Amino acid sequence: MTVFLAIGVVGIVLLLVALVAGDLLDGAFDALGGGEWFTGAAMAGFLGGVGFVGAAILALIDNTWLAAAGGVVAGLLLGVAVGWITLRLRSSGEGGTPSSEALVGLQGTVVSEIPGDGYGLVQVVNGGHLTRLNARCIEPLAAGTPVTVTDVLSPTSVKVVPTYR
Repeated sequence: MTVFLAIGVVGIVLLLVALVAGDLLDGAFDALGGGEWFTGAAMAGFLGGVGFVGAAILALIDNTWLAAAGGVVAGLLLGVAVGWITLRLRSSGEGGTPSSEALVGLQGTVVSEIPGDGYGLVQVVNGGHLTRLNARCIEPLAAGTPVTVTDVLSPTSVKVVPTYR
């Protein structure tokens, strides 16, 4: 039973290392030919499954061979599940973070009146995110006026012109 528990503890230690230095560790697994599925977290799941499920089976039926076989099956299932989840999480963020440079050309609506000599508030959709920004215009614009962003003045303010749709 001690061997199985030691394998499980190695899995937990590997998981902690994968959490702290995940990118470096995954690069090592890529060098071994594992690709996207063979990650530090997947290896940790495999070792944890082998160790802890093997120890539990050994405690219940006292047969080392069955405990080893059950642990390997559980480890494979857990390792594949963790690899699949890791792959899904990595590919879920491909859209990226919206940038202020992407604001130019977007159309929006004046939320708070824009005076001729100051700032008002406009609302645009940037990368699927509803964004409210301070806005200037060379002419006063009333709330509800459709606008197009022509320039980014700062990360929170833009220059707009009226758009007639």
